[in-house]
Amino acid sequence: MLHFNRCQHLKLITQKCFSSVHVKMDKHAWLFLSRTFAFAELRKSWHSTHSLVGDKNIVLMGPPGSGKTTVGKIIGQKLDRCVIDVDDDILEKTWNMKVSKKLQDVGNEQFLEEEGKAVLNMSASGSVISLSGSNPMHDASMWHLKKNGIIIYLDVPLTDIINRLKFMNIKMIVGLNSGTSMKDILKFRRQYYKKWYDARVFCESGATPEEIAEKVLDTVKRYQDVDSETFISTRYVCPKDCQQKVSTKFFSEAVIEGLASDGGLFVPEKEFPKLSSGEWKSLVGATYIERAQILLERCIHPADIPAARLGEMIETAYGENFACSKIAPIRYLSGNQFILELFHGPTGSFKDLSLQLMPHIFAYCIPPGCNYMILVATSGDTGSAVLNAFSHLNKNDKRRIAVITFFPHSGVSDFQKAQIVGSQRENGQAVGVESDFDFCQTAVKRIFNDSDFTGFLIMEYGTILSSANSINWGRLLPQVVYHASAYLDLVNQGFISFGNPVDVCIPTGNFGNILAAVYAKMMGIPFRKFICASNQNRVLTDFIKTGLYDLRERKLTRTFSPSIDILKSSNLERHLYLVANKDGQLMTKLFNQLESQHHFQIEKILVEKLQQDFVADWCSEDECLSAINSTYNTSGYILDPHTAVAKVVADRMQDKTCPVIISSTAHYSKFAPAIMQALKIEEISQTSSSQLYLLGSYNALPPPHEALLERTKHHEKMEYQVCAADVNALKSHVEKQIQIQFIGKVSE
Repeated sequence: MLHFNRCQHLKLITQKCFSSVHVKMDKHAWLFLSRTFAFAELRKSWHSTHSLVGDKNIVLMGPPGSGKTTVGKIIGQKLDRCVIDVDDDILEKTWNMKVSKKLQDVGNEQFLEEEGKAVLNMSASGSVISLSGSNPMHDASMWHLKKNGIIIYLDVPLTDIINRLKFMNIKMIVGLNSGTSMKDILKFRRQYYKKWYDARVFCESGATPEEIAEKVLDTVKRYQDVDSETFISTRYVCPKDCQQKVSTKFFSEAVIEGLASDGGLFVPEKEFPKLSSGEWKSLVGATYIERAQILLERCIHPADIPAARLGEMIETAYGENFACSKIAPIRYLSGNQFILELFHGPTGSFKDLSLQLMPHIFAYCIPPGCNYMILVATSGDTGSAVLNAFSHLNKNDKRRIAVITFFPHSGVSDFQKAQIVGSQRENGQAVGVESDFDFCQTAVKRIFNDSDFTGFLIMEYGTILSSANSINWGRLLPQVVYHASAYLDLVNQGFISFGNPVDVCIPTGNFGNILAAVYAKMMGIPFRKFICASNQNRVLTDFIKTGLYDLRERKLTRTFSPSIDILKSSNLERHLYLVANKDGQLMTKLFNQLESQHHFQIEKILVEKLQQDFVADWCSEDECLSAINSTYNTSGYILDPHTAVAKVVADRMQDKTCPVIISSTAHYSKFAPAIMQALKIEEISQTSSSQLYLLGSYNALPPPHEALLERTKHHEKMEYQVCAADVNALKSHVEKQIQIQFIGKVSE
């Protein structure tokens, strides 16, 4: 098989390179050197395997009418390469008849078999090959082509294809029978194209062959240039005599490591890929899964995850696990406000949108033979979402990947606690901590940065630590999709035209959700303002208004919206890194000062730059309950407390000159006591299940979350551990769980 990836061969190369090394060295130095050397060798391997200089073929694949023949001729001329059209140069010469006549004579099945044999007998190198539309339906011939070429899928809009086929007067293709439409056949064939391609050329409607040819060449160049898409820490500072940025990481490394070794967060070294207006318009009528595939392929190099494999992961993540087929539907609320419903996943919060996908990405990226313990700090929703998602891995992956979720024992709602505890499985444990979320998050970061402890776990148990919070790039990236998808849905439903500005208002604590919307804008979605909505823990609102991040004399307050009860906002660092023109030295200074002195102030010019895109305000507890009550009474829609916070702030801060999308980050069922208080419902029972069934009887929108209702029956009797607010105590839990999970026993 032609397609190698970095992750699959990391261990093999490391063993090969160091099998003859007998020099004693510090364990951390050995790990660093072996890892660095292995990835350097993988770069060489990828270049030698995928270089198109020499005997490799560029193989163009796509439905009939996608322009493969014309595009192939243009590319051949530009590269001075031989051009082979399978229909004209292989099939018709082999059969001595027109392809259409052959299909008519032998029928569909026999045609595919004989077509495949003809391609198997073909030998070519250094050529541009234009396949027939039906070649991908024959496995053996496609493997033959894949061995010596890169397969490029010309993904042309279906309407363009049908119009071209009508113009070309093509009435017969493989699979087209009486009673079957051309459109249905073309849709059916997509499964074969998705199976074989190495890289996709996403074509906007009406694109010319010359434009598509240029896109093919750009795609091939990207595919070949394995070093073009790297990640760097927000705190990285290149020395003056630095000739090469040795601290850059590949996507797979950033996902595996989670947190950079210098305490910073991984970000793309270059800008986000940007889609053209025409490409975005081509996605207006697409499904959520189709949009996710296009966007994530642009952000993840195929050397890390092959495009076809990534597509399989996305289909698995967003398939049967979501109650709504639209995954993240957008609903009109009132005035110029729309609700983006991000709670249709299995645990009822927006965290499912990224966490149902992330474990599959993580499992694919880690090298074989290594065990990984995922440490997660949760303010409420992340915990159950992580535990649920990693429990869906296959048996082999669950043997080498386990999860510990640390949650503030008294800082989440009763339902959230029951849900976290009830989501424990054989590879996932929940630990309550006698402190708040900020302590949990800081403690996890300290554990990651304790090289003695992490080195001990590697040498003693063969286990590496990683994260699944939004500090991990593999967790944050999928969130970009639902923000882009929401805008496209507004276009698709006729509320706006593509290019019209839209504001977003997001209840914000750790800054990951709103940062993902910023990244969507960088990819070409015309968001105008990002409205940061805080509850009484309004450190972000104060910062956006003043540039002063001040935790002195500030204590965390428990609110009805516990998932944003956060004072130390991790992902803010990623955005400030952008605002400060990627100044790693400044990030190091600011966040070290925050850690040691509990405050920092950014310069006025940075405050002004931040405020060009951001506005912020906060919501009191009374305002939150009032918003829930008034929204229900006027529209029959029940907001969860976090969404109510955003609604209050949107009402106050948005100028009504364009639509505003309010992110509904959780289903109200998770916060039944607050909802019942807001709606002035007298509690007839203290159990979560009875409260949820009572709320369900109101026939409000959105309807009850069936998965949450079902889980209330099983959660309340499960056991879990509680530990003191001490980093060493958390370390002990980590080591003990590693012993149980990967060793099978606990040391005395």
